[in-house]
Amino acid sequence: MVEGTPGGPYGGSTNYFNTVEHNMRTRRRELEQMLDKDEICVSTSSFPRLGCLGFTHPEYLPDPANSFTRSLFWPSEATFLGHPRFARLSENIRKRRGEKVAINIPIFRDENTPQPFREDFSLIGDDGSSQAAAKDDHVYLDAMGFGMGLCCLQLTFQAHSMCEARELYDQLAPLCPIMLALTAASPAHRGYLVDTDCRWDIIAGSVDDRTREERGLDPLKNNQFVIPKSRYDSIDSFLSNCCNKWDGYNDNEVLYDKDIYKNLTDAGVDHLMAQHVAHLFIRDSVSLFENKIKKEGNYDEDDIDHFENIQSTNWQTMRFKPPPPGDKIGWRVEFRPCELQISDFENAAVCCFVVLLTRSILSYKWNLLMPISLVDENMKRAQKRDAVLTQKFWWRKDIFTACEDTTQPEVTEMSIDEILNGIPGSDYQGLIALVRDYLRGQDDIEADTMCTLSNYWQLLSQRASGKLSTNAHWMRKFIRGHPSYKKDSKVTEEAVYDLMVAIDEIQRGERKDPSLFVKAEKKSKSTHVKA
Repeated sequence: MVEGTPGGPYGGSTNYFNTVEHNMRTRRRELEQMLDKDEICVSTSSFPRLGCLGFTHPEYLPDPANSFTRSLFWPSEATFLGHPRFARLSENIRKRRGEKVAINIPIFRDENTPQPFREDFSLIGDDGSSQAAAKDDHVYLDAMGFGMGLCCLQLTFQAHSMCEARELYDQLAPLCPIMLALTAASPAHRGYLVDTDCRWDIIAGSVDDRTREERGLDPLKNNQFVIPKSRYDSIDSFLSNCCNKWDGYNDNEVLYDKDIYKNLTDAGVDHLMAQHVAHLFIRDSVSLFENKIKKEGNYDEDDIDHFENIQSTNWQTMRFKPPPPGDKIGWRVEFRPCELQISDFENAAVCCFVVLLTRSILSYKWNLLMPISLVDENMKRAQKRDAVLTQKFWWRKDIFTACEDTTQPEVTEMSIDEILNGIPGSDYQGLIALVRDYLRGQDDIEADTMCTLSNYWQLLSQRASGKLSTNAHWMRKFIRGHPSYKKDSKVTEEAVYDLMVAIDEIQRGERKDPSLFVKAEKKSKSTHVKA
């Protein structure tokens, strides 16, 4: 898995939107130049046979008795060992939890899928713990790599102030499950088709270091809290002043470290921000470097290594990022739910849409807030198979209501088609139409940039309506239609090989599949933008 980022932040001109896809293609080419002739760079959220025998090259075998994960499927060598962080994270999560992580994903039931679906792990070195943790009719995973080996598309936004960053954090949170469902791209794991389409809960389970007490399985004795979520999950509270206008927005109980909260409030930090930071510290560190510890406790005022250690291992749908001391970088917000798409075209479309949505929200003062418990419910629905087509999501219809309004918001269940494309005969236009309206008001946008964005809006609009497939739907259909597939939920090596070749051909433009997208002539251009 390779992480790519732009060489520098994009500028404020709308014409930078016409450089995003080109930037992605350039980074891909740089990576491809480092590959051997028989290697390709595949852009996908999940490799369907991750954890199967032979999934690494050279091939390594799991060592359940001695490896740092104790996994039945994941050899230590599959984790990058060039830096101690990754191996220690895997090991420390297991040790703190008191047992291996246990991830159970519902099996996709096909005509010949065994009923019940059940695997015998005694043949591959299980001491009985995995068999006990595995559920019938589920695909069982047992290592951090099964989650952290999945790929995603994340965006970081610069705000001009802390207040604006808090506003963006809140207003984008309800969008997280919507974009997760719209970008669904993970229909197969450990060689099986599963009955979900997204990676989110898998990663949440892969880094779930909560003890049995913290999971509510044993009475509290050695731990302080029963914690309802993994350290990788959706946010637990809104942060902006807007959420104070109606008591029902923050309707989930927020656990937090009382001592840290007191220190912050005594220093003048407001309740919501103090609670947010103190909430991060209900988690222990799972990766700490000895050379960063000063046993006498004499840390400099601008030494934030320990804060960043906790902050960076609370992996949530949104991340609020304070400026580093002594750096020109300001307040930032990270949007984290989206799955990685097959092509640079699709990834650029998602990025440009979310960025323009943030600009529209700030410019028009929209209000997308709803009870945060409904955002959690939407996250569950977003991961279901074909959620774009089958699920309804809680959504705010009166998004033009000012944040100062103290009345209960008008929240109803809507399809993603309705959320993005609007409800005919109503005053709710849909997010795409509202972004188009925002763009029409910009006087610096060039014609070819508008053409590029129109292609992006068409992709997202038609995917929301079901006219185009999500990556997950397309992959599932590809695997089920492969000659080697026996309708038994098993994903064969032959099917995966052909799937990877097809994905590579699609992103290169050598293979056209109108069920995924119909792309017009490339308009995205180099990073040079006229001032």
